[in-house]
Amino acid sequence: MRRRTLFTAAGTGALAAGAVPAAARADYTTAVNPATTWGTWEGWGTSLCWWGRAFGNRNDIADLMFTRNNVTYNGASVPGLGMNIVRYNAGACSWNSINGESMVVSPNMMRSRQMDGYWLDWNSSDPASSSWNWFVDSAQRNMMWKARDRGANIFELFSNSPMWWMCVNHNPSGGADGNADNLQSWNRRQHAVYMATIAKYAHDNWGVDFDYVDPFNEPIANWWTATGTQEGCHFTVPTQSIVIDHLRAELDARGLSWMPITASDESLYDQAVSTWNGLTSSARSKIAKVNVHGYQYEGGRRDSVYNAARAAGKRLWNSEYGESDASGLRLARNLNLDFRWLHPTGWCYWQVLDGGGWGLIQADNENGTLGAVNTKYFVYAQYARHIRPGMTIIDGGEANTVAAHDPASGKLVIVTTNYGTAQTVTYDLSAFGTVPNGTAVRWSTQTNGSERYARHTDTTVSSKRFSRAFPANTVMTFEIEGVRR
Repeated sequence: MRRRTLFTAAGTGALAAGAVPAAARADYTTAVNPATTWGTWEGWGTSLCWWGRAFGNRNDIADLMFTRNNVTYNGASVPGLGMNIVRYNAGACSWNSINGESMVVSPNMMRSRQMDGYWLDWNSSDPASSSWNWFVDSAQRNMMWKARDRGANIFELFSNSPMWWMCVNHNPSGGADGNADNLQSWNRRQHAVYMATIAKYAHDNWGVDFDYVDPFNEPIANWWTATGTQEGCHFTVPTQSIVIDHLRAELDARGLSWMPITASDESLYDQAVSTWNGLTSSARSKIAKVNVHGYQYEGGRRDSVYNAARAAGKRLWNSEYGESDASGLRLARNLNLDFRWLHPTGWCYWQVLDGGGWGLIQADNENGTLGAVNTKYFVYAQYARHIRPGMTIIDGGEANTVAAHDPASGKLVIVTTNYGTAQTVTYDLSAFGTVPNGTAVRWSTQTNGSERYARHTDTTVSSKRFSRAFPANTVMTFEIEGVRR
């Protein structure tokens, strides 16, 4: 979630030993190792709120985000990112009164961050009754359909806050005390009913089956207060356990026993471990995938999150990441850290359209205006357009290199970030059984904007090795065909 305060390594605890990629000071060789694998890649994605609410009717934006076609945007040809994961938000806001009670709105809330909710009042849980309005939130829903029609194949339903009338103070931005539950105790099951009912309605009416349902967003955080800038709700860990148990029961009651639950989407890696360890065994057994956000940035123990998820036999995603570095260099650094230490099999960016460098494309969601494509967009393309669903993530050999291999086609993908010193990197592929001599096609983005996803055919593979000179602060992607283990 976007906040006014960014978390840094200094503010969030000790770094995992050796975790932070740094500028190398000399040419070096990295040996790509296919014997060490980190799972099958599921994909890249984004949350549709808030940008989907503002731009959900734009076909060109859908093409940019959910295809790998070249798309005309602002008069230029831009390569599509090919994301396949869609996170759809169940809104918390409505403007009706219930027996004289109405939603309380934070004085700092922007209209573009108020997501329309479907359950208008507590009078009936019947989705066919007048207590529900299935016509709101059309733009976000339209973007979800556009994504589906362009090939997106993983859909996740998530909540930032329960409906306002379930909240203690009727404020979906948070409570008077950010450390206390803002979900009324008698509405814990009702929140589960809300999420399960949307999932069932989507199955029956929208042509979308959610692959996961997530009832929380950064629930243990204490910044969800009545003066907040967006929807959010604090849930203590015991309350999270109760809601998860209710959600499983409500999904099952609607014939959705096959639909998995994911949780808890804590903001920080260290919080994710603490929350997971604090959940009841009953709640943990009902979670198919652990979601964590990347707002601890270069800090925190990513490896501890991975170890906890692996020990429990759960999938693991970084389900939300964002920051204000429009150059993309910090994005690359944290992607490399995630691949090296967290080992997710899915990765989602928060606001692909936003201002202040947060977006991959500059945008004003409040006023509905779009701007320039940030260099960050092309850095993301270096990863997302090449590391594709179904590939096996393998060891790139060092902290600045990510590697993936498609065992069916034999395609090998290598992505390396070089930081503050120009240098040459040599790639040793001798651990593979077959590496044809020939050309490694490469793409390059310099984070100063001088080169944006430029394609080159100037790199030769010979005797299972190749080398490439990197300018400072550059991300390169290499593809080599016909590589076999």
